[in-house]
This record gives sequence, structure tokens and C-alpha cells, in this order.
Amino acid sequence: CIDKDPEKIRRLRLGEIPIHEPGLESLAAASQRAGRLTFSDDFAASVRGAQVVLIAVGTPTRRGEDAADLAFVKEAARQIALAMDGFTVVVTKSTVPVGTARMLEALIRETRQDADFELAANPEFLREGSAVEDFLRPDRVVVGVESARARERMERLYRPLMVRDVPVLFTGFETAELIKYAANAFLATRIGFINEIADICEEVGADISAVTRGMGLDRRIGQHYLQPGPGFGGSCFPKDTRALVSISREAGAPSRIVESVVASNEARKDRLASRVIAALGEKLSGVRVGVLGVAFKADTDDMREAAALALVPALQARGVIVQAYDPVAMKAAAPLLPGVAWCPDAYEAVAGTDAAVVLTEWNEFRGLDLRRLAGAMRRPVMLDFRNIYSPADIERTPFVYHSVGRPLHPAVDRIARQDFAPRARKVQS
Repeated sequence: CIDKDPEKIRRLRLGEIPIHEPGLESLAAASQRAGRLTFSDDFAASVRGAQVVLIAVGTPTRRGEDAADLAFVKEAARQIALAMDGFTVVVTKSTVPVGTARMLEALIRETRQDADFELAANPEFLREGSAVEDFLRPDRVVVGVESARARERMERLYRPLMVRDVPVLFTGFETAELIKYAANAFLATRIGFINEIADICEEVGADISAVTRGMGLDRRIGQHYLQPGPGFGGSCFPKDTRALVSISREAGAPSRIVESVVASNEARKDRLASRVIAALGEKLSGVRVGVLGVAFKADTDDMREAAALALVPALQARGVIVQAYDPVAMKAAAPLLPGVAWCPDAYEAVAGTDAAVVLTEWNEFRGLDLRRLAGAMRRPVMLDFRNIYSPADIERTPFVYHSVGRPLHPAVDRIARQDFAPRARKVQS
């Protein structure tokens, strides 16, 4: 593994993984002990003699545009060209626009005319929070190659998966590059669609939980990516949907569906604060809100495009005091969310608040004592933007409970009496 940051390499050599990813630290440590994994900032020495070099650098959205920024990819390719010796397969593992493999092929040839190499496009399909499992047991591997030499070497690379009957799909460059964008855009579309259906549920009195169950029982649809929430975030879906919009426009085949998904997702995050304000009333001076979870999803500390980055500043701009807790993302979040009071646990995060907002679906939150949580608050109002609690969970609590796409669960009568005993059930004969 090569990186130009000496400090990152030093930490990796010590076994310190710079991101939170379940199972990664132990896997890296075992591979280092076995001599299968090393870390270096010496680019030339590391590439020299390599049979396969994978480019896995960032491709962020270009400032002020939808297109991916390929500056890091191009620089890596130039350095590989100067350092390689003998036949080398240069692989794009980063998510790159259609046409990147051919562009890099020309760039490497221009940088070094005598280079003996082939390109391969090999997009990754890892989900943050389950990346190790996805890597070891993938649904499929996609490899874009255009020569027998490159295919033979990539087959050798992935032979441990192929002998376990993992599907390995060999295609051309452009097809492999587009598969990645198409897959992410489709999953993002499912999320955007079900969020809009949840909005309809709230207006007509339907229950999104039953709607998604009824939809998912259709084998053509299935249950995956039909969980409503605060909108998708992270390093992939927002960036890749915007990049696909750019790619489609440049190709003269605009993707109106993906354009709508991008716009709908951004609008959904912008509306989060208004939902909280509607639950609290317009007098917000001195109001306190406790936020449970700030990472864009559970099992990661990734703050890129997280819903908290839209919600928290919007509340603060209205004079709301925000205190928050996240099991792993607070260190990453603190510089991005100034003015937040960071707390050591969920109970402290809601202590003395007027509302608790669930933004990240950490399993830790599912096991909270809800009566204790409500008892710590000034007003027992909860906005569960992940629907991690069921009506049965809330039934014996004092919470006025707002979720996504489900009927409001009010406890107005008990709040008025300051009586937090379980509500008596009416017996009808």
C-alpha cells in the first residue's frame, strides 16, 4: 500500500487504521504479521517489480460542478508510468467517469513511450460499514479489459474468488466504468423513491413499514434499499449520482431520473430542520435538541454528505442549542459542526433537551432504555428519522414520537398532566 502522507504510513505500520471499518484492523494486522501486507511512501520502490498496480485514490466532485475530479488519478498514473518495470497491469479501482481507462492509457503512453503495460477497469462495490465482508464475499467482480494479457493477469489476481464460484464479469472499459455508476444510481433511486412514498404516507395516513413490506414481497422488487430516512449520504451515492448526471449530459443522453434523485435528496436534507421546528413550535430561543448519531450511516465514522451537516447548522441558525453523541464519529464531526456540545453517551446527549433526534441507525440506540431517555429530557419529544423504534417500543413511554412515513404517536394527554405512567387501554365490548 502506497500513500504520499508519511504520517499516515507511520500509523498504518503501527497498526492504526485511520478509518472506522469493522473487521479491518484485525485483518490488516494478521496480513502484516504474515508478510502479505506492507505500507510505504516510497512510490518508485513499491511499484518497481509489481505485476498489478491498483489506483485507489479519491475522485471528489469538482468544485462548483457535478463531474468527478481526476487530478489524483492522473498524478498516480504518471508516477506509475515512471516507476514500472516489466509488464504491468494498471487498474483503476477508484470510481471514475466513462472513458477514464482510455484516457489513462494515452497519458501513460505519453509519459513513457517504452512502457510495457495494459489498463484494466475494476470498480469496487464495497459498502462502508461492511467493506471487509463485501471484499471477501462479493456478489460479483467486474473487470474491464481489452487484451488477453490483461485478462489472464486479472484472472490470476481473482482466482481465489473464482474457484468459489463468485461471478467475475469481464467486459470492455466503458462497460465496466458505467456498471459502477449505474448500480449506485439505481440504489440511490430506490432510496429517493421510498422517501417520497414515505412523505405520501404521512399525508394520507398510511404506514410506510407495511407499504415497504408489501412491496418487498414482490420478488421483482425485494426489500433492499427500501428503508426511508433522512436522505442518502457518504462517499459514493451523492458523488456518483452527480457524476452520472454529468456523464449523461456530456454524452448527449441526459438522465432525467437521476437528476431528479439528486434534487430530491438534497431537498430532503434541507427539510430536516423544518420537521424538527414543526415538532417544537416556532419559539426556539433557548430550546435544546439532542442528536443521536452524526455519521452518515451506522458502523462508520464517515461524515461526507451526512444529514447532520444539513440539520445541525440549520437548527443553530434558528438559535437552537445542539448537543450530540455518536459512538465513533464525534472526532471526525467536531471540526465540521462547531458549537455542538459533544456528550459521552446517548443519555447525556438528551439530558435537559426539548427533543431527541435519531439521525444514525446505530444498534446501540436500539437498546436504549426509552423511559430513562424520556425522563432525562425537559420535553419528551422524539424525531426518529431512521424508524429504529416500533410503535410497541414507544407505547409504554411518554414520548411524542415522530417517525418517517408512519402515523404520529402522541402522548399529549400524559404530557399535559405530567403523568408518565403507561396509557390505560380501552376495552371495547
